[in-house]
Amino acid sequence: MKNFKIALDKTLVYEGGYVNDEDDAGGETYKGISRRYNPNWLGWSIIEKAKIDTPEEFPINLDDNIKLQKSLSDLYKQLYWDRFWGDSIPSQEISEKLFDISVNLGVKRAVIYLQEGLNLLNRNQKNYNDIGMDGVFGKNTLKVLINYLDSDKPDSLLKIISILQGMHYIDYMRRSPKQEKYARGWLKRV
Repeated sequence: MKNFKIALDKTLVYEGGYVNDEDDAGGETYKGISRRYNPNWLGWSIIEKAKIDTPEEFPINLDDNIKLQKSLSDLYKQLYWDRFWGDSIPSQEISEKLFDISVNLGVKRAVIYLQEGLNLLNRNQKNYNDIGMDGVFGKNTLKVLINYLDSDKPDSLLKIISILQGMHYIDYMRRSPKQEKYARGWLKRV
């Protein structure tokens, strides 16, 4: 079983704390959880209460709120880690990479990068057949990943996934230049 807590701690380094940046597509966020995309998350009621009860300590007081941190961890595990079967992947490094990309760019995109990387590394289907790049992590994707890891270290696969991730950021900044202000933070994840 891979360690979700290790992956979460590494990803939270990039996600920061409470932010309400008008240029961020996610809008108001707490440690990467967007209010726009997760409006029903239990944590938002805790955050609103903290804004009212202790405005002079806000947002610093959020990091010490045990209920908020538990809610944050539960959401990340359920919406991201569990959707790509993080506990079943035989490589902690790959689980961590998929988790971080999932949090930042979505689970579907993370799994597509994995699937594409596996297809590019199968030696023209000599090691295993190409798999569909549908962004859904299932038994076949896991089987092919295990097959890959039986004969290769995760390094080459991680590099391809990182290149695809980096290209996404570059393409996004080309389409929306105001996003360039996030470039350094995004590139730390690659």
